[in-house]
Amino acid sequence: MAEQPKKHPIFIDHVKFDVTEDTLTGAQLRALPTPPVPADRDLFLEVPGGEDRLIADEDTIDIRNGEHFFTVPKTINPGS
Repeated sequence: MAEQPKKHPIFIDHVKFDVTEDTLTGAQLRALPTPPVPADRDLFLEVPGGEDRLIADEDTIDIRNGEHFFTVPKTINPGS
């Protein structure tokens, strides 16, 4: 019997994704949601108790079960 690939549950903007890869690039993470995370939003890795990490498209991330990523507008215009 073929071994099932292991799945890593991760979250992007509170939506769960089960990924089988042990590492993903920022671009691959951005492509998981439908529609993909648009270019006008930044992607961050949530770091509990620390400073959240901005993920660039070319960054390679070691995937850990239960990791949370979130997106924010690249440009914030207060008062607009």
